[in-house]
Amino acid sequence: MLFVISIGGSVLARDLNPERFKKYASMLEELSQEHSIVVITGGGVAARQYIETARQIGANEVTCDFIGIDVTRLNAQLLIAALGKNAYPEPPQSYRDAELALSSGKIIVMGGVIPGQTTDTVSAVLAEYLGAELMVIATSVDGVYSKDPTTSPDAIKFDVMTPRELLDVVMSTEMKAGSKSPVDPLAAKIIERCNIETIVMDGSSEGDIYKVVMQEKIKSEPVEGERVGTRIKS
Repeated sequence: MLFVISIGGSVLARDLNPERFKKYASMLEELSQEHSIVVITGGGVAARQYIETARQIGANEVTCDFIGIDVTRLNAQLLIAALGKNAYPEPPQSYRDAELALSSGKIIVMGGVIPGQTTDTVSAVLAEYLGAELMVIATSVDGVYSKDPTTSPDAIKFDVMTPRELLDVVMSTEMKAGSKSPVDPLAAKIIERCNIETIVMDGSSEGDIYKVVMQEKIKSEPVEGERVGTRIKS
């Protein structure tokens, strides 16, 4: 099976802890023994800091996007280094490059691709293009909420929702470089358009990502009490 896994920079690289990169690499190596894995790394806090500095000195949004893409690729290179010979040696810089790299049988790790697309959108496009069975968005929140749970105590978490419901929730997100949302609006639109089965989950534990992917493999129901995030399906 082919899985596309988006790992947020706020999860993977929040403090550039080398042990965290090693743990995620070990998890991905284990998954890759039975499955094809494509990983897209986000930029996280570092990308947002670079982007905000660029804005303050007068850079336009396209330039900010390019800066953010560079940071996501740096995070990808760190994960590649942790994976060693198990990874394709460099981050593909286009969807076509990712398809070609996949034929190597290695774990593919990449960052952003073009301005105007977050790494969530890159993941959704790749999931469609490569025919992935599942897309996992491993982020710093435990799923999709009706409102921002950090500012709205009455926010409701969705366990299961349709792609249309996801799109309705996230469409109010501001579309500019460095915006924060569990899933950005363009990615949500692609998920709806292509009906990509997706799980949005707390990715702060690499073990939880492993459990979610393995549950999908055997089509089992999640074990009660485990964090499984929000499943998006028709």
